[in-house]
Order: sequence, then C-alpha cells, then structure tokens
Amino acid sequence: MTFFATLAGLLVLLYLGVPMFAAMFLLSLGVLWLHEGAVTLLGELVFGKLDSYLLVAVPLFMLMAHFMVRGRVVDDLFHTAYLILRRVRGGLGIATVAACTVFAAISGSSVATALTIGKVAIPQMLRYGYSRRGAFGVVAGGGTLGILIPPSAPMILYAYVTEASVGALFAAGVIPGLMMASMFSLWCLLTERGSGIDGTTGRPVEAPPPATWCELFTSLRRSIWALTLPPFVLGGIYFGVFTPTEAAGTGALWALILALVVYRQMRLAELWEGVNEATRTAAMLFMIIVGASLYGFMLTKLGAPQELSQLIATAGLGRIGFLLCMMVLLFLLGLILETFSIILLTTPVILPVLDAMAIDKVWYGILLTLNLEMALISPPVALNIVVIKAITGAPLGEVGWAVVPYLVMLATGVGLLMAFPEIALWLPGVLGY
Repeated sequence: MTFFATLAGLLVLLYLGVPMFAAMFLLSLGVLWLHEGAVTLLGELVFGKLDSYLLVAVPLFMLMAHFMVRGRVVDDLFHTAYLILRRVRGGLGIATVAACTVFAAISGSSVATALTIGKVAIPQMLRYGYSRRGAFGVVAGGGTLGILIPPSAPMILYAYVTEASVGALFAAGVIPGLMMASMFSLWCLLTERGSGIDGTTGRPVEAPPPATWCELFTSLRRSIWALTLPPFVLGGIYFGVFTPTEAAGTGALWALILALVVYRQMRLAELWEGVNEATRTAAMLFMIIVGASLYGFMLTKLGAPQELSQLIATAGLGRIGFLLCMMVLLFLLGLILETFSIILLTTPVILPVLDAMAIDKVWYGILLTLNLEMALISPPVALNIVVIKAITGAPLGEVGWAVVPYLVMLATGVGLLMAFPEIALWLPGVLGY
C-alpha cells in the first residue's frame, strides 16, 4: 500500500540520521520526480501552507511558556500546592500533579512542564522519603498534561490541518485532562506512603508539619497572579473575546508583565534567551510543516487517501475498529517520532476516512493528543524521560520503568474516551461549539 511503503522509506531515512523535515522533503521530491517526471508548483504549495494567521499562535504560546519559566513563577505554584497537601499521604506527589495541571494551562508544552516542575518537585519528594521511581514517574507522567490541558500547541497544529475549531479542541481537552490528573493523583495516594528516609542523604526525616493559615495566605497571595493567566487566555477564547492568535499574543504580553514587573525574577538576558528559544522552536516546527505539506501532496498525487479509505471499507472495520488500528499505529509512531511530526504525517491522510465514517474531528483530536502523551514517555524517543534524566542524572532504564504505571493510566484514558466520547464532547457542546 502506498502510504505504508512511503512511511517505510521515511523511517529508513530517519534511521540513517536525516532530520525529520529533510527526510519528508527529500522523499516527497524524489517520488514526485519519478511519478510526474517534473516538480512544479511546490513554491506556491509551501507558501500557501505557511500563510496562515492561526500558525502565529504557536510561537506566541511558546513565548508565553518561556516567560513564565524564566520568571520562576512555577516555584510559587508548587509551593502553594505543597503547603495545602503536604500532610496528606502521597501529598507531595499530588501537589506535583496539581502544579503540572496548572502549569500545563499556562505553558502548553509537556517538555516545559516536566522540566520546570521536575527541578522543583523531585528534590522535595526525595527529601521526604519518596521512592526514586515514584518521584521520577509522577513528574514524567504529570508533565504529559502539558499538551492535553489547553492551551496546547499540538491542538493548534491539528486544528490547522483539519480546520477544526481551536476553541472546541481546547474545551474538549479540559475534562480528559482533569480526568488524567485525578488518575495520577489517586495513584500517588495509593502507592506513596513515604519511607521516612531522606532519598538524598539517607537520614531519617520527620513528616512535615501542617501549614499555618499565615503560610497559606502568604503563598496564595504570591501565586494568585500566576493563576490569573489560564482564565485570562482560555476565558477570552471560550467567550469570544479573543481569537486563539490574539489570546496567544495577549497571554505572552501578560506573562512578560508578570515576570518583569510582578515577580521581578527575569533578567533582560533571560528575556532574550526566551525569545530566541521560542523562535528556534517555531522555525523547527515550520520546517516540519513544509516537509509534511510536500509529503501529503505526494501521497495525494499517488492516491494514498483513496487507497486507505477503500482498504478500510473492504475490511469492514467500522468506527471503533478503525480507531483501535489508528491508536496502535500512533503509539508505534510515537516510539520513534515526536508529536508534531506524527500529527502532520498521519492526519492529512486519514481526513477522508474521518469524514466518510462521520467520526467527530474534535473527538479524534483528543484521542490523538492522549496518544501523543503516551509517546512522550515511551522509549526510545520519550522526551519527558530524557528531561528527567537531564535533571537527576538517573539512568534512562530507571526512569523508563518509573513511567510504566502512567503509560497504563494513559492507555486506560484512551479506552474510556473511546467508550464514552461525551467525556471530551460535553463541554464544547455546553459552550456552543
């Protein structure tokens, strides 16, 4: 079949060390040359794909995340959650999940969430007797919430490819995101009792005392400004005040004001570093979009979408059977590719199938995002595992075993969402999408 043959060729190029955008570009160029005998209109195709107002939101949301990270706002978020929950069994793990949930609603990036929360949370958990696996697992797993709880850069990219509503996708991610956060918190509650031994020094430690009202008030007063960002950005989108791009721009500006004026934790050099890093990441994404656009154009010329639709029709899979096959394929691709590449590689090909089977694009988009979360903690690529190793110096194998329960919970979340689509679709319906 054309799609799988070209996918195999793409994987060979990636195995040889060719960057993702270059592999898609070169493969598409070669196949089109052999098939058509000439390569025309590619410049217009590339410009048309990048000439989108919606895509401007991606680097702006990245910029917002970098400002919040370099402004060290997350320290206050974690400290507040820790004060509230530190006397609960597994409370530090639950506080870590809570901090990941809030920071996910600020950053839109799983890697940024795992990196930022991990730097603060892992030393604290080890200090109060958490097992190394428990500490590594909850940060790596909780970090995946960054792309499910809005705003989410992968959701914006998926909306761009499918022409689905960004607001509907953002709304659809809220309840599944809170569902996964609840699962992660319950796991911490059931499994982490604390050994009473400092995981860093090996000395016995006492349970932390309950927080006083004064401590809680002081901590909440410091973190309240950071908590204004999610309702400011998402509320503006849901109630029609902002378009997603306008929300990203105003959110980045508000994050800059918080970092420079309110918290006063970001130096001008760090401001420049944040702008530079967001620009580099956006440029990488746009190069992947160019390569994926040519790849999709090549597949369309070869009739791959029609072949896939006919194959599914003759196989008699039905909606659930098709979705199960796609979840397996997405998981396998997630072992070797990163999230943006998976979206751009698979979504254009299966769009005709989604339309033919009357599968809601918003529902599929959330299923896709949950599967992409699994990719973030599935070796060998597993960016969140790499982040935990970078923070702690722990062996990759140890961190890999730590995330297994979270992989199982994410797979359970995919199953629940397939069985009960209203988990994702109820809130968009209430909001009128």
